[in-house]
Formats: sequence, structure tokens, C-alpha cells
Amino acid sequence: MTVLVRESAQNSWDARLPGHTVDYRIDYQTVGAAHAPVWRDELLRDAPQTEHLPLRASLSASTIDILTISDRGTSGLGGPTRADSAVTQDHDFVSFVRNIGEPRDTAHGGGTYGFGKGIFYLIAKSGAVLVHTRCRVEGGFETRLIGCALWQSHVKGNGSKATRYTGRHWWGNRKADVVEPLTGPDAEMMAYRLGLRAFEADETGTSIVVIDPELGDREPHEATDYLADAILWNLWPKMLSVADERPPMTFSVRHQGSEVTVPDPRDTRPIDLFVEAYENMCSAEKGHVLESFNPRRVLGRLGLEKRPALPLEPTPAATGMGIEKTVHHVCLMRTAELVVTYHQGPKPAAEYLSYAGVFRVTEEMDATFASSEPPTHDAWAWQSLEGRDKTFVRVAFTRLKEKLDALVAINDKVRSPGAEVPLGAASREFSSLVTGSWGIGGGVRFGKPKVNPVAQNDDEDVEWEPERRDVFVAETLSPGSNPVPDTPAWDGGRYPGGDEVPDDRTGLRPDMPTQDARPGWDSLAGTLPAAPRPQPPAARPKVQYVAEPYYEIRDGNVVLVQEFRLPVPGTQQVSPQLAILLPGNGVREMDPPIGAARPEFFGWESERGLLDRTNDLVVSGGPGIWRLLVVPAPDTVTEIGVAVKRAEVAR
Repeated sequence: MTVLVRESAQNSWDARLPGHTVDYRIDYQTVGAAHAPVWRDELLRDAPQTEHLPLRASLSASTIDILTISDRGTSGLGGPTRADSAVTQDHDFVSFVRNIGEPRDTAHGGGTYGFGKGIFYLIAKSGAVLVHTRCRVEGGFETRLIGCALWQSHVKGNGSKATRYTGRHWWGNRKADVVEPLTGPDAEMMAYRLGLRAFEADETGTSIVVIDPELGDREPHEATDYLADAILWNLWPKMLSVADERPPMTFSVRHQGSEVTVPDPRDTRPIDLFVEAYENMCSAEKGHVLESFNPRRVLGRLGLEKRPALPLEPTPAATGMGIEKTVHHVCLMRTAELVVTYHQGPKPAAEYLSYAGVFRVTEEMDATFASSEPPTHDAWAWQSLEGRDKTFVRVAFTRLKEKLDALVAINDKVRSPGAEVPLGAASREFSSLVTGSWGIGGGVRFGKPKVNPVAQNDDEDVEWEPERRDVFVAETLSPGSNPVPDTPAWDGGRYPGGDEVPDDRTGLRPDMPTQDARPGWDSLAGTLPAAPRPQPPAARPKVQYVAEPYYEIRDGNVVLVQEFRLPVPGTQQVSPQLAILLPGNGVREMDPPIGAARPEFFGWESERGLLDRTNDLVVSGGPGIWRLLVVPAPDTVTEIGVAVKRAEVAR
């Protein structure tokens, strides 16, 4: 079914009208009860027996299912209707209906009529299709309708009276020894009786109706979902519009009259990565020119895009294109900008890094690369060519390899204060030993506590310092002794210069008499307020990391999430502490060079999932979990941390 989408869309694109957007549409439907008798009466009349053509079995079933592939904004199948016509131009009808394997003569075309037509018969379990087209003729427009079947050849009769039949059959208007299409009002009336979609008065195009389509092991609704996804993966360049202009082609899929969504390439992972690569290719600043040096030729332009991305769950259509959980591919296309294939490049060392590329050949090289394609137009095989053409295609793959190797190249070690530790898969295995660092260029950084990474205030604490706690000791006294207030104690609870600790409210030791015990004094207990108990020194704010950083999607972005708590009560201010370690030297860059990739603060997320984009956020300490969200920088080791200090609160 992927081949059906590719070949039929190529034919539609080749038949486009200048200045028009091609409307490409696929409909799966069951013929209604009002129209089914017409299908059986008209198509089974004089039809071959089932052993020679399965059409009778398909139309005799309880329901008649059809798959219609149509286009509008195209020229339709014009020209003469007989193959023996001497017309050398504008012979689309003959090329499509009568002749198999005749190449298209359209400039920058995508395919040939032979294989493009053959796929319709290959997926028809009945062996038969209807061709319904409208084209311009001298004096106006003409509608044409003809039925065609292609099956195995067979012999009827015996001995000298035996006759061989080609397996090709037509339904239409029989004139002498040729079956011509119904035309004009006759074609329009028959199309109406069959329930086919009509053309507007000034509309041209073609509809191919496949009778009893082969869906494999898919249910009809699964098949239409697959077709919509196949359109995305094979035809996304035609969905892109420039400025306010309409895209070159529009696409729609329907199942029993209901719309099936064709995904938008700009909003669908991972096709959006290829869209960015395409735009880079078109950019004079970001695109790369690939050349052959001997002989010297410009082969085409290449655009590349790389970014962090979560692993994929590829769809069946994506899997069919060779896409796995990580994208590391280049979309190959000729000047028609129809996807040829997705060329697989080297995998990045980092599991959560993907890249995409788009390579488009020049107009001068288009015919060379077209000649390297098989009939399905889904590969460039330089081995099948000779001479310079072979050299050009082979060198194109060599240049692609050079660019991709440079794109994913990264020094496999990075200096840390402790030791040099290999990055990549090994570092991920040991990631549980590290807190607060993450590497998109290969792994995480093993590091010691930071030593003055940035200037800090005395009341400020950052995540990579070892956590310190102020300890307050309360001594337990023996029975019968006077109680000691819950205050800080030093030297095991003994006051310097004496054996007993004075009461901080009176300044007296326990063995000294109080006012209540002095002769001549009345007790004032309960009438005077007690002196306030002194509070211990306020604990410094701390950051307590909950787990290793992990990935999630937020608003379509891959973000690195670091969970943490603020265990010390009180109002505090938290700030993101982000830095990168450059590949090869391990130097921390707090302020990367202009234009260099850098990690980006995304926001703070509370335990309830509320997102706050304030860079310096004032919060209250407690047991709740907060999350710091960061968009990491590709090709670097991203250091992620949280700085905390006491917040100044207005009284």
C-alpha cells in the first residue's frame, strides 16, 4: 500500500496544472445498495469466467468494496484514446490505459506510467479498475469512463481452434474491434449510476477505482489509517507551504465517508525534524553543497538538524521506511521533491539525541539519479550504473557519510575533577553515581563537589556542594537535677568555666536562689511574663535532590527534569544553575560563545503540576517535591543544578 501511495501521487504530481495545487484524495467505501445492482449488471455482462478473471467473485459478494484514488488540479487523461494514433504529444490516456511501461516525458517527473498503473491492478483482488477522467479537448472539456482488467493470459478452445487471450479486458463503448471509453454525457450518466464522485464544470483530473482492494491483514479502518500515515512519510515535502501560499499538494483520506486525519508534518514527531532539515537545506547560510571533484560537479544540497528527542514508538508506515526508535536518517529526493528513501546514517552516541537530513539533487543531476532508481523509485543504486553517472551517485553517498560523521563526532572522554570517564553507554550504566549532571553528547559527567563555580552570597547554597547540617545537642540530666532549657550546648552541655549551665532567663546557676526563694519576697509567679526563650540559629536553606534527572515532553519540547526538595522550612529563593562542558576539553562554560548551543531554563513545576516560568522563584521550604525543567544543549554535557538562598520578605 506504500507503493500505491508513492506511485499514484507521483503520477498526480506529474499531471499537475501550472499554478494549481494538486488535490490528492483516497476514499475507501462500500458501494451503496442503490448502486450495487448497476455494478453487477454493467460489469458482469460478457465478463470472463472466474477461473480467468476474479471479477465475478468480487461482484457476487454480499458487499462491493472499492478504493478510489483521485486527483484534481491535474490535466486529466487527455489526447487520443487509441494506441495506434500517431500523436506524439499529449497522449496521457493512451499511455495510462493502453500502453504499459512507457516513461513519462514530463520535466522533473517522478515516475513512469507502467509501474504507476500496474500497482492499481496488483492491489485489486478482482483484477479490474475503473478509470474516470476529465480533460480539456478542442472546444471545451470532456469526461471519459472506461473499465480495465489485467489478469493472467489463458487459452480457450482446443487444437487448431484454440485461441490465446492476453488477460486484458475493457468495458466501454465497443467500436469495431476496439473498446473505446464512454465520453461526454454518456460517461457522466454512467458515473452517476455507479455512484462515482462527479467533476465540477471546469474541473479536470482523474479517479482510479480499485474494485475489491487487497488490504492484507488490516481491517478497512486500519488500512485507511495506514494510508494517511504513508502519505505523511512519503509526501510531506509537498505539504509544506511558503509564506501565505497554498502548498503544492493537499491530501485527504476517507473511510466510509468519514475524514481520516493526515498528520501535519510540522507538528508530528519525528517528521518535524526533517522539516527543519529541509528548511536548513533551502537556507543559503545553513545548507551544504555536496560536490564531486573529479569530474567536478555540484551534486545537490544538504540540510541537517540535530536535537534531543525521546525514543520513538514508530508507526507501521515509519517502520516500513526504515525508521526505528531513534532518527538518524537523511531523506533523499530528486528535484520533484518526492521522497525516494530515508538513508540511514551513523547512530549518535547519546541515546536521547536524534538528527535528520534532507538531500536534494540539482536539476543537472536529476536524470542521472533517476536512472539509478528501481521501478519502485525507492532507492539510488549506483552499482547499476556505468561511467560518470556511477561516479556521481557513489560520490554523493561518500559526501553524505563525511557530513554525517562530522555531525555526530564528539570526543568520547571529558575531563572531570576526579578522573577521565568514558561517555556514552557506559556512563549511562553508572549514572546512579552522579547527581545533577547530564550529558546529551554521550553521557553524564562524574564530578566532585564544585569549588567556587560562581560567586555566591554567604547565605547561598548550591546543589553540587556537599550538604552540611547544623547540629544542636540537648543533654539529658540525671533525675533530681534542675531542668536545662532546650538551648544550644557546647562542650557536652557544660558551660565554659563552670560545671553547671546558668539559666539564660535569669543568668543564675541552678544552685543560686531565685526571687521566689529569697526571704521577704512575695512570689510573683504568674504575674510577670517570662522572658522569651531564645531560638536556635536559623538553618541555612538546602537543596535535597530526589532522583537522577530524566526526560519528559512539555509543550512539544524534550526537557530534562530534576526533582528536588527544600527540607528547611521558611521562605526561600531558588534559581537554576546551568552550565555546559564542551566536548574534548571538559571546560565549564557558564556563558557560551555567541551562537553556541546552551541549555535553556524551561520552568519550575510544583508537586501539583503547575508550571512557573519565573527564573528566580520564591517558595516555601517543606516536604513537597519541586521539579526544575531544562531544555539541554546538544553536543555538550549539560550541568543542571539548583541554587537556594533565604528570601528577603518585606515586613
